[in-house]
Amino acid sequence: MTSLLLTNIGSLVTNDPARGEPLGELRDAALVVEGSKVAWVGRRQDAPAADGAVDLGGRAVIPGFVDSHAHLVFAGDRADEFAARMTGTPYSAGGIRTTVAATRQATDQALTANVGRLVTEMRRQGTTTVEIKSGYGLTVADEARALRIAEQFTDETTYLGAHVVPAEFADDPAGYVSVVTGPMLDAVAEHAKWIDVFVERGAFDEDQARAILTAGQRKGLVARVHANQLGEGPGVQLACAIGAAAADHCTYLSDADIDALASTGVVAGLLPAVEFSTRSPYPDARRLIDAGVTVALATDCNPGSGYSSSMPLCIALAVREMHMTPAEALWSATAGGAASLRRTDVGRLTPGARADLAVLDAASYIHLAYRPGVPLVSQTFTGGRPV
Repeated sequence: MTSLLLTNIGSLVTNDPARGEPLGELRDAALVVEGSKVAWVGRRQDAPAADGAVDLGGRAVIPGFVDSHAHLVFAGDRADEFAARMTGTPYSAGGIRTTVAATRQATDQALTANVGRLVTEMRRQGTTTVEIKSGYGLTVADEARALRIAEQFTDETTYLGAHVVPAEFADDPAGYVSVVTGPMLDAVAEHAKWIDVFVERGAFDEDQARAILTAGQRKGLVARVHANQLGEGPGVQLACAIGAAAADHCTYLSDADIDALASTGVVAGLLPAVEFSTRSPYPDARRLIDAGVTVALATDCNPGSGYSSSMPLCIALAVREMHMTPAEALWSATAGGAASLRRTDVGRLTPGARADLAVLDAASYIHLAYRPGVPLVSQTFTGGRPV
């Protein structure tokens, strides 16, 4: 079967601005898939013939979620750290080294199986594109194997050797930067599309981050930045100055930071599951959107600061805690994530796009925020195939 008609769609979110802002929503709709691509969308009564058809019974269909920030190559968990935070211990990012120790000791098979488990979780919840970072190895060999594992599951692989300075370089952070920009970068470049740095107190300062990111850019990697998570800092301004695709976290922003994001087009990646897990202040999405900044929502799935693979949870938190409308949150979790990854083939359901979509057991996408915690994704398609 080369073409498939999905019909009797109660609400179809296309993210096509030509069909109306912000979601290009169609009622009583249909969609035709040919091969791995969307071939046609429109009213059900106008649908062309196809080799096969599926009646969706009035369910809503949305583009597959694009999770543009996730740390999936790791071993162990940090449940005790989470429990301590819930009794008042503040999050400081220090626990990353705990995961580094466990990850270094894990076998390739164990790490691969864990990534597969998490990607399967994501697929069940409607995520069809995911970015996966390294960053829990922090040696040349461990960072390279993390990215080799990640590229088995996604094209969106990110080199995060500059996550924290590992214990063995505690007294020589400049020496570690030399490793990250030298032999480590050489070993990972063929396995990564992106390069990222955690610009924060206790991690890397502005000068170190600039050196690391520009070294990656010279190797053909595109910059992303962990920025302004734990306090105001230089991360956002650095991301804008070097032409990064995204500045992620963006919890503490000055007016100048917001102006820079808006004027440069750098995407602000917001990760509300982290604030949920760390009891930190939520980013002010309303302020960003009203200033014209492109916003993406992502899970930041990781074993320490936010161990959730659920984009629907992020949508519900964004609506409840970050003052986004349900439509804005869904757009940011789909088209916004695609913008963060500089992709035009995902995050939308228009002719020529990949047929990546989620079928909801609900009549409207609004239920994603209206019914938080309910497993509403009844089926996920990637490249036109159900998974």
